[in-house]
Amino acid sequence: MKHFLKETDFSPREAAAVFAQARELKRQRGGATPRPLAGQTWAMIFSKSSTRTRVSFEVGIHELGGNPLFLNRADIQLGRGETVADTARVLSRFVHGLVVRTFDHAEVEGLADAGTVPVINALTDLLHPCQIYADLLTLAERWAAPGEDLLAALKGRKIAFVGDRGCNVANSWIMGANMFGMKISLAGPPGFDAAPEFDALLAREGFAKSYEFTTDAYAAVRDADVVYTDVWVSMGKEEETAERIRVMTPFQVTSALFAAAKPDAFFMHCLPAHAGQEVTQTVLDSPRSIIFDQAENRLHVQKAIMATLAAR
Repeated sequence: MKHFLKETDFSPREAAAVFAQARELKRQRGGATPRPLAGQTWAMIFSKSSTRTRVSFEVGIHELGGNPLFLNRADIQLGRGETVADTARVLSRFVHGLVVRTFDHAEVEGLADAGTVPVINALTDLLHPCQIYADLLTLAERWAAPGEDLLAALKGRKIAFVGDRGCNVANSWIMGANMFGMKISLAGPPGFDAAPEFDALLAREGFAKSYEFTTDAYAAVRDADVVYTDVWVSMGKEEETAERIRVMTPFQVTSALFAAAKPDAFFMHCLPAHAGQEVTQTVLDSPRSIIFDQAENRLHVQKAIMATLAAR
């Protein structure tokens, strides 16, 4: 059974096919499109609130011909103590796939191990692979020459991630950058580094020490093709809000910091953005800000991922 829990669950060749399919589904949207999920119901288990993730998956399942079934964790027995394994076994008797947005990465792994249907990681505290695939497609669309392989256009490009160097989006960007031949430098305050479990995962994937951590935002951004940031206070970290804002403020993406990247660099953010905290409104509104293209491409990439898993 094939799952998508982390970027490397697809080989580079499989990922290339996913990207090509996402681009074709994007082109076909609004017309006669394939319906590989016809007759299927996909359950969406959400432990965290969401805008882009929930809407893009619900719309995507519907557009592929399937029926999306939203399950708030608090409303099912998983929220009352049923084991992850038993939840996976039961739901596998009812539905054709699981989309899971939760805190603990071990939960999506447990659902995948015990169930008999495909599981997609829609976000955990460790990784956010659907976001990074959408980001990579967004960049490849801009950099690929006519007829050029989408993923080939990513090789050698540099991304600078500024802010919380140990958050799930930063972790997934490290995975994605290394998988597709990009360079990555991450800048943030001391103490906000990758967790030991993530370093262990990188080592298993052969990516150990394949990224640069620095406390100098300008050094990270220098010669970057992309400047990326995320919120400073992720869900579940609200009690740390005041301290995180205090230590992260020197790492705000300002116009001056953005100008230190390449003249044609893009600004990216997985959203929602808090203007005046991790990034200024001026940068968010820049002509080189592609934040809403990223958001749109979540739909197309996730449709391609689901179509690929459904075909297995």
